[in-house]
Amino acid sequence: MREVGAFEAKNKFGTLLDWVEKGEEVVITRRGKVVARLIPGTSGFDREKAAQAVAGILARRVGVTLGGLKIKDLVNEGRR
Repeated sequence: MREVGAFEAKNKFGTLLDWVEKGEEVVITRRGKVVARLIPGTSGFDREKAAQAVAGILARRVGVTLGGLKIKDLVNEGRR
């Protein structure tokens, strides 16, 4: 973990981003107090993981019924 002052961070922001891109964490201080942390970002959206989550949700709902009730009747009952 690297620690830099706010003035240095402003002047060397590109260098800070290079460090973070390589996996380092950078702490930015102002007058000796920590005010921010730069940490590596995530790689983004994982389509495979999302597809697995949706498949799991759909698998859980198989066989789940309203026991003969109709959604329209439930909505109307809720309006009373």
